[in-house]
Amino acid sequence: MTDLLPDLLIESGPTDPRARPLVEDLIREYDSRYGTLFDRDGAKTEVYRYPPEAFAPPEGNFLLLLRNGEAIAGGAFMRHADPGAAEFKRIWTRRDLRRQGLARRIVRALEEQAAAQGYTRVYLTTGFRQPEAAGLYLTDGYRPLFEPDLDPAFYKTLPFEKHIGVEAGKPGSAPLKAPDPDLPAQLGVTVSPEALAALRARSRLEVQAR
Repeated sequence: MTDLLPDLLIESGPTDPRARPLVEDLIREYDSRYGTLFDRDGAKTEVYRYPPEAFAPPEGNFLLLLRNGEAIAGGAFMRHADPGAAEFKRIWTRRDLRRQGLARRIVRALEEQAAAQGYTRVYLTTGFRQPEAAGLYLTDGYRPLFEPDLDPAFYKTLPFEKHIGVEAGKPGSAPLKAPDPDLPAQLGVTVSPEALAALRARSRLEVQAR
């Protein structure tokens, strides 16, 4: 009988052969949920949008969680445009091992590594068809930069922020993203007529108040 090795968290990169399951599964996952809503060429455009160097120290990093030599979870971060902020990307858990706390483990490992590299704030986004990801961030101290009570289709992408490291616990202050009442129709998504009417009425009042 072969002894199982403990899980091993390593610093890696998107070109590491051990990261291939992460990259390929992310493309499959995004394509199955969004198709060509974000890009006519599908998810591969987003997954390969940034060069591998963006996820390398000193400005970035790419973490893999290995079990018996195979990647079971991972994630990365790169420098964000805001001073002192890292942007988390590529957070992934192997499909057959989900709902076991691995994604939360990766997010916290990314926070720790980003703080060690001098970052004090995290910015990240998830898509409107990924409620489990949004739920993870909401329950792990992230501040939504949108109104969670509105249908996520009014935003398309859902941004979050959180302070880490020497500024851990500091309240966020970034402005909220404005919902777009026209987005659901553009995305081919059906939303509640009442919610749509209420948002359109609110939008008109905001325009009048300017």
